[in-house]
Amino acid sequence: MRFPIACAVALALCLPAIPVQAHHSMAMFDQTKTVVLSGTVKQFQWTNPHCYIQLMVKDAAGKQTEWSLEMGAPMYLYAKGWRPSSLKAGAQISVTINPLRNGDPGGIVLTATADGKQIGKSLARTS
Repeated sequence: MRFPIACAVALALCLPAIPVQAHHSMAMFDQTKTVVLSGTVKQFQWTNPHCYIQLMVKDAAGKQTEWSLEMGAPMYLYAKGWRPSSLKAGAQISVTINPLRNGDPGGIVLTATADGKQIGKSLARTS
């Protein structure tokens, strides 16, 4: 009788380890505003669950600020024409973003261009 109970307890302890697919909302981004930034790519992170561009942007006084720019998952970006090699550190790019609501230097990427050419297809949500 102890063996079935032990098995049931062991199984119950394993259940919380089952991955659950979830996604954060877009509430942290101000989707009523768009901002265009130009700067130097510090790092392009091709990682799950979201890719990121770390972009160094100079303000009017010449001070550098690092912006953390969120993108979709690699699978989503790949379908839009992006590749892990799409951006290299040191590349000069321009991005259109929806900025963070709290005013921190960050946002979600809508479009990105390098050398006057759009990288991949627009990442703007259409729904």
